[in-house]
Amino acid sequence: MVILRGRSFDADTPAVMAIVNRTPDSFYDRGATYAFEVALDRVREVAGQGAEIVDIGGVKAAPGDTVSVDEELQRTVEFVAAVRAEFPELVISVDTWRHEVGEAVCRAGADLLNDAWGGHDPELAVVAAEHGAGVVCTHVGQATPRTRPHRVAYDDVTADAIAVTTALAERAVAVGVPRESVLIDPAHDFGKNTRHSLQVTRELGRLVDTGWPVLVSLSNKDFVGESLGGLPPGERLTGTLATTAICSWLGACVFRAHNVVETKQVLDMVACIRGTRPPARAIRGLA
Repeated sequence: MVILRGRSFDADTPAVMAIVNRTPDSFYDRGATYAFEVALDRVREVAGQGAEIVDIGGVKAAPGDTVSVDEELQRTVEFVAAVRAEFPELVISVDTWRHEVGEAVCRAGADLLNDAWGGHDPELAVVAAEHGAGVVCTHVGQATPRTRPHRVAYDDVTADAIAVTTALAERAVAVGVPRESVLIDPAHDFGKNTRHSLQVTRELGRLVDTGWPVLVSLSNKDFVGESLGGLPPGERLTGTLATTAICSWLGACVFRAHNVVETKQVLDMVACIRGTRPPARAIRGLA
């Protein structure tokens, strides 16, 4: 179980973390929510669709134009404050690896720091602790921010993901982050080739068995596109949802996604099959 802003999420009551990128060059939406008001409208949309968390990013993960700390602050801090003012109950996450950004967005109202680059800046967890915020601990192998994997190899990628993320999680708790607000993320595609991402998917139960709540970021990733023959980002929804269903069945509790409605339907269907959620309507055969 993970607790964020007083709300609890686990495998039986999972959360959808909607992606809102304040970047002009994101791989999926190509800057569609870069403008302040457009991004705010996107938050309104996903909140209305039932997203429990929004994940706000100011720098795309892939290589691209250099984004300074000041520029990332300009893209995120005022926006976080605006979202917090309009949505007092919504859990706000910020996707950053920089402690300077973490400090500012926590002061603006962020509840969770999504450290997508696996402790590259160790001060980020310290910042989360100082503000009572949560943190996501990710596995990126030896990758550094905004780099792509190149001929990366593991003896056992799942074992490596477990070792790295749990060590980061324990360190976060040691510096003062509330244990119940720490998540681990195998980080599909980050520091991994497609076979690695597929392995951590089918072995996700091994991460769940650590006892740390597991977040997965699957949405329209390259491993989905490659698995299905080289599909571009806009054609990866079906593969993403199939992967979502597997990860839900295996026990993940937070799902970072572009497509909120479809993701929630998959999670609800898995819960109905598992027996932890009743069908919304069950009249077939009763008339």
